[in-house]
Amino acid sequence: MYSSAHPYLYDDLDRQLISILRKDGRASISKLAQLLDVSRGIIQNRLDRLVSSGAILGFTIRAHEQIESNVVRAIMLIEVVGRSTTQVINKLRGIPQLEKLHTTNGAWDLVADIRATSLEEFDKVLREVRSIEGVLNSETSILLSTV
Repeated sequence: MYSSAHPYLYDDLDRQLISILRKDGRASISKLAQLLDVSRGIIQNRLDRLVSSGAILGFTIRAHEQIESNVVRAIMLIEVVGRSTTQVINKLRGIPQLEKLHTTNGAWDLVADIRATSLEEFDKVLREVRSIEGVLNSETSILLSTV
C-alpha cells in the first residue's frame, strides 16, 4: 500500500487505463497493452500500483438490466441533524442494500444508491435508514429505467 509519505501520483496513462477498465473490467493485460500502445509489463505494474494505492477498489461486472429485472433501484436523499454526519455515515455503511453513499451540498447532506431484491426489502431499507439517530429527513425516488 502506498503511504502518504510516498503517494502514488496518477498520470494520463492511469486515467486511460481506468477508463478502459470501466468499460471492460475483464480486458486482458495483452489487450490493455495493445489499446494503450505500451508493454504488458507496464500495464501489469500500473494495475498493481492502482490497486495497492486504492485507486482501483476491485473488479466487477455490470449485468444487463434484463438479468436484474426484479431488482428495485432507487436514489435516497438524506438530511442529517447538526454534526452527526460521520455517525450517520457509519450506520449507513452497515446496510448492504446501499451500494454507494455520496456526500453533497445543498438541502440534502447525503445521497444513497439503493439496490433491493424486492419491494418488501426496499421498504425495510427505507425504514432502517429513517430510524437511524441523526437522520432528520429523506426523500426517495425509484429508478424506473435507464435511458
